[in-house]
Amino acid sequence: MMELDYSVRAEARYVRISPQKVRLVLDQVRGKGIEEALALLRFMPQRAARPVAKLIRSAAANAEDRYGLGPDELYIAQIYADDGPRTRRYRIGARGRIKPRIRRTTHITVVLGFRQAA
Repeated sequence: MMELDYSVRAEARYVRISPQKVRLVLDQVRGKGIEEALALLRFMPQRAARPVAKLIRSAAANAEDRYGLGPDELYIAQIYADDGPRTRRYRIGARGRIKPRIRRTTHITVVLGFRQAA
């Protein structure tokens, strides 16, 4: 297996899903090939599967455009979700109190590795 000297990566920033929920999906596709990962994501019930699949397709397109690598030569070397900014909203609670609603966002990053076609 040959590693790339350069990294093929893509980022999705400010995705309106909490990082904890996104990480459940990312754990399923880490280390898999592009085709296999997209097939898995297509049938996942989680809402986070759609932006993750879109991001993986984007990274594969970057690899093809910049370096001429096909999806059968690539695998997901790294994929992770970091916290984005949180927006705070408030709602009226019982007895005149205020209940905070914290809307979390996520920055998702995928780094693709090169695998020699056998």
